Amino acid sequence: MHLSDLRCIVTGAARGMGAHFAIRLHEAGARVAAGDIDLDGLAALPDGILRLPLDVTDPASRESFITRAGEEMGGVNSLINNAGIIRDGLLIKRSRKSGELVRLSINDWDAVLAVNLTGATMMVQDTVAQMLWRGTSPGVIVNISSVSRHGNYGQSNYTAAKAALAANTVTWSRELARHHIRVACVAPGFVRSPMTQGMNQAALDKAAAKILVGRIGEPEDIWQAVRFALVCDYFNGATIDVHGGR
Repeated sequence: MHLSDLRCIVTGAARGMGAHFAIRLHEAGARVAAGDIDLDGLAALPDGILRLPLDVTDPASRESFITRAGEEMGGVNSLINNAGIIRDGLLIKRSRKSGELVRLSINDWDAVLAVNLTGATMMVQDTVAQMLWRGTSPGVIVNISSVSRHGNYGQSNYTAAKAALAANTVTWSRELARHHIRVACVAPGFVRSPMTQGMNQAALDKAAAKILVGRIGEPEDIWQAVRFALVCDYFNGATIDVHGGR
């Protein structure tokens, strides 16, 4: 499948990696529908990209977005399932000030799972329904997981969601093969993004020192893996870790 053949939905597309993916696809001649709750961020994307509000946790928002994307692009044949949030915290710890036990809140657990797992899962389900209704096959879905799927300090909620997304990549690839839809996954490591921009230089240098290539990742590094997953028709049901050897 060539990039120029894609009619692709990108979630979490208002900034960071999602915005980079949408721009790269657009530059390659793909038709792109970019979705996010950050409308100002969407507005900054180049003309020619379909920019629509999308809350992946809201069934009505997903339905409206996917229906409009299908109408405007003549169907959808691809999805980059990128939307995600973090609400980091230890599962339980003792406060240094009060000595009291502090738990990871159920609200933070639920919020991360709602976006990163349930929302991502429903985006696959709803997008595939659109593909089957319009008969736009072959198709491809690329889930954006994280190397935190292997386990990461202070990220019980994020780890659970991203590990499940990688595991379901295998499940969905087997279920959707009969419809000529591939499902692949890319798991970024430490990448320069709006989330890391708030870190001080010392913290960034410390993180980079643990990466064998000697720097943190850029969105373009992750795009190269996503691009491969999109265009390689023999890549299916597997996850690529892109972490610079951390």
